[in-house]
Amino acid sequence: MPPSPIRQIAFFVPDAWAAAHAHHAAHGSGPFLLAENIPLAQATYRGQPAHLDHSSAYGQWGDVMVEFVQQNNPGPSVFHDLYPEGSGRFGPHHTAIFVDDADAAADQWAAAGYPSAFRGVMEDGFVYHFADTTALCGMMTELYAATDQLRSFYDHVAAIAGDFAGHPVVRTIKL
Repeated sequence: MPPSPIRQIAFFVPDAWAAAHAHHAAHGSGPFLLAENIPLAQATYRGQPAHLDHSSAYGQWGDVMVEFVQQNNPGPSVFHDLYPEGSGRFGPHHTAIFVDDADAAADQWAAAGYPSAFRGVMEDGFVYHFADTTALCGMMTELYAATDQLRSFYDHVAAIAGDFAGHPVVRTIKL
């Protein structure tokens, strides 16, 4: 697997909006773009069809994007693998890296002993995986192709970093 810098660190939280506000108050991060009930065209959890309703707040924290993700529906998931439902536990969940092809990279990571715990397909066809790297580093690794649209989103989050003039800490967006 080629070396890949971490592009994002993500935390599983009970409330993405509240976590973004708390992180901003503690670290000055943001502003955050909150996508609620992110629509997926397809979801596969541990090789089986699944349903995942989640919301995420994305902001800049120094040189890296930070994400706060909450699961809105009950049941097994890649998030509950690390933080069991009803446990009241939350914390670091994954780092994200850019790859050339998410499916090919997931196959490569699986061959190295880190199978895909989750494959998601957005409504626009964008594919991402969570490689189960918990034995390696205690969290998942998100793999997604660095499309022009994804790079543009990352660039936008970085460009608005620190721009709170007349804007709230958390701004709602649609994905």
